[in-house]
Amino acid sequence: MAITLFAAISVGSYELEMKIFEISIKNGINEVDRISHIIELGRETYNFEKISSELVDELCDVLYDFREIMKSYDIKAYRACATSAIREAVNAQNIIDRIKVRTGLDVDILSNSEQRYISYKAFAINEKNFDKIIENGTLLIDMGAGSAQVTLFDKGSLITTQNIRLGALRIREMLAKLAKNAANYREIIEEYIDNDIETLYKIFMKDRNIINIIGTGENSTYICLNQKAMENGLKKKEIITKEEFYDLYALILNNTEEQLADILNVPQVQASLIIPSVMLFRRIFHFTHAVNLWMPNVKLGDGLAVEYAQKNKLIKPNHDFMDDILSAARVISIRYQCNMEHTIFVEENALKIFDAMKKYHGLGKRERLILQISSILHDCGKYVSLIYPAEAAYNIIMSTEIIGLSHAERDIVAHIVKYNTLDFDYRSEIIDGKYKNMYITVTKMMSILRVANALDRSHKQKMINTKMYVEEKQLIISTDTYDDITLEKGLLDEKATFFEEVYGISIVIKQRKK
Repeated sequence: MAITLFAAISVGSYELEMKIFEISIKNGINEVDRISHIIELGRETYNFEKISSELVDELCDVLYDFREIMKSYDIKAYRACATSAIREAVNAQNIIDRIKVRTGLDVDILSNSEQRYISYKAFAINEKNFDKIIENGTLLIDMGAGSAQVTLFDKGSLITTQNIRLGALRIREMLAKLAKNAANYREIIEEYIDNDIETLYKIFMKDRNIINIIGTGENSTYICLNQKAMENGLKKKEIITKEEFYDLYALILNNTEEQLADILNVPQVQASLIIPSVMLFRRIFHFTHAVNLWMPNVKLGDGLAVEYAQKNKLIKPNHDFMDDILSAARVISIRYQCNMEHTIFVEENALKIFDAMKKYHGLGKRERLILQISSILHDCGKYVSLIYPAEAAYNIIMSTEIIGLSHAERDIVAHIVKYNTLDFDYRSEIIDGKYKNMYITVTKMMSILRVANALDRSHKQKMINTKMYVEEKQLIISTDTYDDITLEKGLLDEKATFFEEVYGISIVIKQRKK
């Protein structure tokens, strides 16, 4: 039985952590070691927008030690990722370069949506009853140092995900400032938290029955009380009721950071971050009908191990994560009142063209997903402007997090949708600078979306039983129809010109009248 050793390194806002896993097809993912180091990168980023050279030196020293530990285990497979503290620092790229030179480690800076998606996967795979849990209204709160990600599930589907700037470290810094000037500073913080939570509730939750709250992230794991806490009269378990949480909340707020660190047997810096975390959870309980709080002991490193195992086909998840991404895109489409019959028609035909052209575009499953998301969102701009829908759609997509997509992938979706209706400018910014690598991908998929959209210009879905195949440098679109498709044919001729420029393949419609 082949066993792979994998190291997951997370560069967090206040902690560096390396987890070492044994991964095999037979036994799945098992943690064998964990090493951590407290370092408050987030404090400098959130206060000064950059990380000092001295702190970067400390960061490199610790990562060098991690590398030496990896060598002692003879680990070849690893992934190292940085989150918001480095992502939001103006000197982020310099930091990544210094790490590479000093340690030899390649560190990826995760976008917020990537980071939250990876953490979410860790819980979904480790919790056998996950699909059953999300049949009821469920909020997954991934509590980070800089922000919290609120993801709503209901009836087995992902409904929406929203990022709010209410991370534990940010709230703690505000608490520290207010404590000097106001006796009721905790009430003031609750008012501050309520501003975002109430907005989320009114837009996304007021018509849903939220039963469960799931807390993950760097700080939530320390709310899972350990043996020393049990000696103080508290029970150790990953699921607690609303009433038990309120008892825990009272205990935490009635103790100083020093006392809390001793009760929970954690470093004081981590104890100081538990207070803001429980304040956020309490306000969420206040606005919802939730009765349970799940606090699984999963972190980013666990998610990195899941991603590695999934990519290398060492595990087979029961949950369909791809469907979560598509579900989130469909909710966005509905929010902006897209014509869903038209959207589904365009989506189905875009995928048929993609599959028929597989030999000619050379794109993979991930690009197929991006095309599918682009098809789902292609009309969202009309909600804002009927005159400038392309620009509006671009701005909507770039301003909306789609969990599971990197920032670069969201950028690709936004450009595909933008140039679905706009004339493509070969001299635009898309072929320069950071967009250069995605130029070909965008043109290939955008040309497919244009054709799929043109096939339903009337929004009446006139074509049925449509089949597509390539024959002698022609994409044949064979379809049945009860109606006159002169409008669709006329617009298709216009869109087919660009398609032929990209692929060297012309388009022919073979109409079978019913």
